[in-house]
Amino acid sequence: MPRAFFHFALKAAIDDPMADTATFIAQKAMYGGKTINIGDRIFLFASETHGGRGLIARGIVTAAVATPRTDALRQTPRVSVTIRREGVAKRACGRGELRAWRQGPDDAPQFELDFKLYRQATDKIVGLTEATAAWLERFF
Repeated sequence: MPRAFFHFALKAAIDDPMADTATFIAQKAMYGGKTINIGDRIFLFASETHGGRGLIARGIVTAAVATPRTDALRQTPRVSVTIRREGVAKRACGRGELRAWRQGPDDAPQFELDFKLYRQATDKIVGLTEATAAWLERFF
């Protein structure tokens, strides 16, 4: 069965936005995020709930390991990833910039990002459509 996503976004607390590599342990994987794999493109969003400002970088996944499930009944899948930074965002794209797109249209890249990243405040890895990934490339 072919994978649905090859581009991803990660929203998390990012201590050093200029680090060449970063590792994120046991991140929630939602909206296809559990299919992340080595070599996939990923866009890094510094979580505003942790003092970040939204989109800060893009990179390539250099390691991806699924976290084993516990005995919890409704556990969200989790993945640990290591990312090599390949670019720094030149302009802002975060909660404030995406808020206006909450009412759609459903096929807009801005709507997809707002829905997947900001509908819930949790940090997470999500799969992105090709159109949304192409739109995010314009920030670099």
